[in-house]
Amino acid sequence: MTQPYDFLAMQQAQFRHDQRNHSDIICLPKTDRLKHYGLHFAKYVGRLARGNSEPKSVDRTLVDMTLVCLSAANALHQRVQDDIESRTAEQHDQVDPLRSLADASGRFADACEKIDHMEDFLPIARLANIDVLNWVVHSASERGLDLNQAIAERRKELVERQFYIAD
Repeated sequence: MTQPYDFLAMQQAQFRHDQRNHSDIICLPKTDRLKHYGLHFAKYVGRLARGNSEPKSVDRTLVDMTLVCLSAANALHQRVQDDIESRTAEQHDQVDPLRSLADASGRFADACEKIDHMEDFLPIARLANIDVLNWVVHSASERGLDLNQAIAERRKELVERQFYIAD
């Protein structure tokens, strides 16, 4: 499946954004950053599972998940463009699409847990990250959400939180 996104440019923009706006996370060791991103994935699955009782919109959650996928890819030294093109859309065949996301997020958490046991975690984390991103891209497409535009808008909101940084 050909994606309408330039993931390399998206990763580069996310790296710059993280350096400017998330110094508290970017300064952590990479393994701690991965655990942080795994917690984000769990949070987002919870948001989506709550459905209409969740105050944050599905679109915002999809955008936030994309940003975390890009940050995780950077921490993993993962070339998203290469990896996403090699994956199939088979995970979207579930009766409940949220199960596919929960599966991928759970595998990312499993990889993070393996870090503490000194077990091989990189292949698991990379594949899970791509599967989360594939799920998000597919879901955004179904909803008619332009991730490029939505990410630009969300980053403006996040930049405003760091009012004390003068560019």
